[in-house]
Amino acid sequence: MRTQVRGWRWRHNPLRRRSDVIAAWTALAVAVLMFVGAPLAGVLAAWWAHDEAQGIAAAQRAERHRVRAEVVGKAPEQLPAVQGGRQHSYRVDVRWKDPVTGTHTTNARVPAGTRHGDTVALWLDSRGRAVPPPPDGTAIWQHTLTIGVTATGGAVGVVLLANAIVNRVATNHRMLEWEREWARTEPEWTRRRA
Repeated sequence: MRTQVRGWRWRHNPLRRRSDVIAAWTALAVAVLMFVGAPLAGVLAAWWAHDEAQGIAAAQRAERHRVRAEVVGKAPEQLPAVQGGRQHSYRVDVRWKDPVTGTHTTNARVPAGTRHGDTVALWLDSRGRAVPPPPDGTAIWQHTLTIGVTATGGAVGVVLLANAIVNRVATNHRMLEWEREWARTEPEWTRRRA
């Protein structure tokens, strides 16, 4: 004769306690939140981040413009060591011509290997200062994925922390119930007077 143990917290039986029912509902809620709620939070956060990043990129593209500039400064003798596979770059004076305001010179970051007289692409803001280029589609998607994964991980962390707290409270409650029951039944078993 085989006894089925699965689902014992859901079925009515004389050994089932209120804390067992709470534990069963908590496990169900944790499963739903982990497999539905956390990914949904990640998708919503990623969607918001994507829209926000596209808006920022569009605003930067509207206020920045690209010019072709000639390198007029001298490249440094020794370049810094490469960190994390990034390309060398250094700051040097560049000159460009604007049809309305004439010739301008500024200090801008150019890739390694650029020599005096080379032409480089330069992004300028509305005041004519050299600025980084606006984010491209790859940068927007990297930002979107980072926010989505971080939001999903954060939601999972919150669910697991809440589950740990509920389990701790439930365990303490069960221990108090056990002590009360033992204080009531122990004198009958040991024949000792309370």
